[in-house]
Amino acid sequence: MEAVAAGGGGESAVELLLRAAALVPLEHYALAALAVVSVLVYRFLELHVVGDLLRGFRGGRVELTFHPASEIYHGVASKCRSLHGRYLVTPWIASPHLQTLFLGICGRPPSFTYKRQLYTAHDGGTVALDWLLAIDSEDSDGILSKDASAPLIVIVPGLTSDSAAAYVKHLAYSMARKGCNTVVSNHRGLGGVSITSDCLYNAGFTQDVREVINYLHHKYPKAPMLCVGTSIGANILVKYLGEEGENTPVAGAAAICSPWDLLVGDRFISRKLVQRLYDKALAFGLKGYAKLHQPVLARLANWEGIKKTVDTYYRRCSSASYVGNVSVPLLCISALDDPVCTREAIPWDECRANKNIVLATTPNGGHLAFFQGLTARRLWWVGAVSEFLFTLLDSKHMHQQKAQDHILHSSLESSIDKSPYVNVMEDGMIAPVTDDGPCDDFTSSNQIVNDIKVDNGDIAQQNEHAKEIDDANTTEVNAMPSQIPEQPAEQQGEEHFVNKFHDAIAPVKRSINQLTRYQGKSVWLLAYIAFVTSWPLLGSLAFIAFRKKFRNNLPAKWPRR
Repeated sequence: MEAVAAGGGGESAVELLLRAAALVPLEHYALAALAVVSVLVYRFLELHVVGDLLRGFRGGRVELTFHPASEIYHGVASKCRSLHGRYLVTPWIASPHLQTLFLGICGRPPSFTYKRQLYTAHDGGTVALDWLLAIDSEDSDGILSKDASAPLIVIVPGLTSDSAAAYVKHLAYSMARKGCNTVVSNHRGLGGVSITSDCLYNAGFTQDVREVINYLHHKYPKAPMLCVGTSIGANILVKYLGEEGENTPVAGAAAICSPWDLLVGDRFISRKLVQRLYDKALAFGLKGYAKLHQPVLARLANWEGIKKTVDTYYRRCSSASYVGNVSVPLLCISALDDPVCTREAIPWDECRANKNIVLATTPNGGHLAFFQGLTARRLWWVGAVSEFLFTLLDSKHMHQQKAQDHILHSSLESSIDKSPYVNVMEDGMIAPVTDDGPCDDFTSSNQIVNDIKVDNGDIAQQNEHAKEIDDANTTEVNAMPSQIPEQPAEQQGEEHFVNKFHDAIAPVKRSINQLTRYQGKSVWLLAYIAFVTSWPLLGSLAFIAFRKKFRNNLPAKWPRR
C-alpha cells in the first residue's frame, strides 16, 4: 500500500493529463481546431448551405403579406410565378454577408453605356439622369422621343450608390431588354456631378424624386411611368408615394430592401460585431462623398449640432409612417437575413392594412443581392420586379393620377424632412432651410451652370414667361400711385384704421402661408385654425371699430318731446 501510494503520489493529476494529451497525434488537434473554427465562421457568416442541403436545395418559400381584399394581389401579384415559388441562393455564397460582399466587389453586371442628361432642380441643384433606352426609342437629340409610349422605368439608387452600381445595372439592362426605357435618377453630388446648390440629399429628401417624376411625366405624357427604389432609394420612394397619395403620375412601383424605420436600423447596425463592420463600410462611403464635396460641406455643416439631432432626423425621414397613405400599386421585397436593413423595421401591419401594397419576404437574400444560379449572374428580385410590373401593365389596376386639394400626411411629417438641408441651432434643434435661408441664391429654376447642358427648355421658357409677367405687374404697381387722386380726410382715417388692422393680423397670415408651404395642408383648414386661435384679438378689434363708428353716427342731442 505504501509503495503504491508513493508511486501514485509522484505525479499530480495535471501531469498525468498532460502526459496523456502528448500521446494524441498533432493531426487530431489540427482537425479539432479546424472544426471549431469552421463552426465559429459558419455562425459568424450566417451560412446556411447545410440547411439548403438538408432541404434538398429547394430554396426558401416566398412569403406574401397583403390585405385579403387587395385587388393588387388578386389581379396582379397572384399571377406572378416568382412570387409564389421558392428562392434558392447560389450555393457557394450561401450567406447574407457573402452575397452582399460579392455584390459590392463584383456583382457581375452587364456591360453597356448610359446616355446622360443633366437636370437642374428649382433650387439650382443638379441631378444626373442616366438613360438606357429600348430599341428604336432614341430621338434625334440622343434622348427619348417625346412621342414614346413604351413604359418608362425610373430607378432611385441607394445610399452613396449611382447608376454604375452592379444591382442598378442588372435592373436597368433587364428592363431595357424587355422593351422599357429606363432612367436612373442619381442623388445630388453622385454620378460624377458636382453639388451646385446649398441643398444636399438625405434619406428622407423627396423633392428631387418629385421634380424628376413630374418633369418626365410632362415631357413624355404617353409613356406609363413605373418607379423602383433600392435601399435608401426605396425609403425615399415610399415616403414620396405616401406624401403624394393619389396625386402622382406613377402607375406602379417597387421598393427593394427598404430600411423602413431608420431609427431601428441605426440601433441594429451597431448591435453586433458583424453589423458594426457594415456601419464602418457605410461610413467609409460617406467619407468619400464628403471629401469629394468638402468645400460645400465645410461651409454648411455644423457637426456638433448634427450629433444632437440624429434621432430626430431618423424619425422624420423614415418611410414606415407613410405606408398607410400609399395609393399606387407597390411591391415591397425584403430578405429576412438582410445584414443592413433589419426585419425588425418592416411595417408588417401597415403593409397588410393597405390594399395597394404586396410585401414579399424571403428567408435569404442579403442586402440587394438575391443571387441565383450556379454562376451567380442573375438577381432574383430583378426578375420578380420585372414580372410584377409587366403584369401590372397588362392589367386594369395601374394607378391614374387624381389631383387633390388636400393631401393626407403623417403626423410625424414636418418641414425638416421636406427640406433638402437643415440648419442646426445652438441648442441642438433643427430647422429647415427656407426661402429666407441659404437656398435663396438658387431659387430660380432657370439658373443653369455654365459648364453643363441641361435639356429642360420647356421649363426655362415657362420661367421666362412668368418672369415677364412678374416684371409687367411690378411696373404697373409702381405706376399706380401717380394715378390715384387725393382722398378726403375721413377716408384717409378709415384707411389708417384698416392698415392698423392688417398690421395686427399680418403675423397670422404669415403663419398660414408658412404652414401651407411646408406642411401641404389645406389653406381653408389652416385658416379655420388661425381664426379660432386669433378670435380674441379679432373680436376686440372689431368691437372697437364698430363702437367708434356707432358713436360717430349718433346725433349730438336727442330731440325734445
